[in-house]
Amino acid sequence: MCGIIGFTGRLEAQKILTEGLAALEYRGYDSAGIAYFKDTGKISIRKTVGKVKDLLAICDDENNSTCGIGHTRWATHGGVTNANAHPHKVGNVALIHNGIIENYHEIVNKFDLADSLISETDTEVAAALINKLYDGDPKATIKKAVAELQGSFAFCIMFKDQPGKIFAVRNVSPMVATYCDDGAFIASDLTAFIKYSKRYFILPEYTIMTMTADGIEMEDLEGKKVEPDYLEVNWDVTAAQKDGYPHFMIKEIHEQPTAITRTITPRIKDSLPCFEDDNIPDSFFEDISDITVVACGTAMYAGMVGKALLKNKFGIPVSVEIASEFRYEQPVLTDRSMVIFVSQSGETIDTLEALRLANKYTKKTLSIVNVKGSTIARESNYVLYTHAGPEIAVASTKAYTVQVASFYLIGCKIGLVSGRMTKEEAKTFIENLQEVPNLIESVITQAPEIEQLTKRMTNATNAFYIGRGLDYALSMEGALKLKEISYIHAEAYAAGELKHGTIALISEGVPVIAVATQSHVYSKVISNIREVKARGAYVILLSKDKDITDKSICDVHISLPQAPDEFVIFESVIICQLIAYYTSTGKGLNPDQPRNLAKSVTVE
Repeated sequence: MCGIIGFTGRLEAQKILTEGLAALEYRGYDSAGIAYFKDTGKISIRKTVGKVKDLLAICDDENNSTCGIGHTRWATHGGVTNANAHPHKVGNVALIHNGIIENYHEIVNKFDLADSLISETDTEVAAALINKLYDGDPKATIKKAVAELQGSFAFCIMFKDQPGKIFAVRNVSPMVATYCDDGAFIASDLTAFIKYSKRYFILPEYTIMTMTADGIEMEDLEGKKVEPDYLEVNWDVTAAQKDGYPHFMIKEIHEQPTAITRTITPRIKDSLPCFEDDNIPDSFFEDISDITVVACGTAMYAGMVGKALLKNKFGIPVSVEIASEFRYEQPVLTDRSMVIFVSQSGETIDTLEALRLANKYTKKTLSIVNVKGSTIARESNYVLYTHAGPEIAVASTKAYTVQVASFYLIGCKIGLVSGRMTKEEAKTFIENLQEVPNLIESVITQAPEIEQLTKRMTNATNAFYIGRGLDYALSMEGALKLKEISYIHAEAYAAGELKHGTIALISEGVPVIAVATQSHVYSKVISNIREVKARGAYVILLSKDKDITDKSICDVHISLPQAPDEFVIFESVIICQLIAYYTSTGKGLNPDQPRNLAKSVTVE
């Protein structure tokens, strides 16, 4: 969640640190700060509540330091104050931290640290511990400190008597690093230094890294040398810029046709699903007794669509589990159970821990992630990388649709391998999937119409999404998007469930987004829509109808391009994303940085 950037090299550090923090703003934060070597034996700190622009206002105009660390904080321990902002400095040590130290109270008591603390944070406790243990040997001290810590952490540390050096170590919380002609970089996300290098490596867990202007060295806790495993990004630096759009979210909505094409095209051969390039053998999809999808938030709702498709079209028992619940329950898994883990970042802590649990029960673990070399990808038996490129807006759009497209590929492969689908049926299915980018392009042209209809929603305090089958699965994501970025309380309900209590919440003018694209339940959904309309709801209907004969059933009708029922969901979700986006901007909000939320959730 929090943003980390560190640099030591031959350029001015302050500019690199503040620009890096600005590039990480999308992660969500409430304060920002930097620490740097000002003179030999002195570490200076600038930090403040607010945005990076507020930090810039208190930075030195002339700062020629070439070594420093920077941080954007999302509050977990202690309120939003200058004292709680990172970096924290205690004695010889300056430190920034992503994660949560679970036993910080015990450490304070064990090492008698209370008198050295001025903040309410677990991070300052870690800095005080390292300072207490420091004997002049940074790596030996870090090893001793790490042995005392419980929880997740990504630390960048500077020692007052080690000018020009940055030390780093992590457990769970991710960090990436690189070395290039300009020097050594470390960050929580490579977007922070992508303008300097497209090569990067992920710092292995419990590996101590020493960064200097001349290079990077790593060793494990036993002192054995560790070599970096470099990767290279396959997108240009401009992919992490707005490129003329007012917000990243609307840019990423427009990028979805390309993202889906990049994700599915390498996995289609002769109009059939093919995972040869992913090194996933057909045998992996054989002899499956059941499937469990494990994820959080938007990724979980992509899994709900996958469940509806796999269960109803291919007759496979599928359950979708919230990762934070799954990891603390007793999994009902066998060696024939396939478990699919979905995470945009590949570092979502709850999903990662759930994967580690599932790996004890089955060898059929598959991850759907967007970041090469991420921890979830490395620890799964197999990985299906999506090719969405960087997603900067906190509210996920293109990551969701490429995840759903991945489920469609997986479903088709399972259907083909299991004999539940003929080769001819599979080819038709894949050909329809290949048409999805064109369908999305068509739907995006309706953006001006969507912007107009949302003017009735900006004053709403509640909204409801209803649908059946795949439409209900889609409605969950639609409701999440609206509540995330417009702060309107929004819920999704299976349309047939309305009369079992929910309809009591419908009153005059309450927005109801009704999705009715599934032919076999279309008439039932229309009946449900009449029920809410009769109670005064403001109804926005999404359907494949060219026109609605009975105009009284809705206030606004959005006609979706014709496509087989399973594939209209891609069109519907674009409309839901646009509704959320224009409602947010219509309220004068920033849809890229919704309050209290962060992009990559790496703490419990």
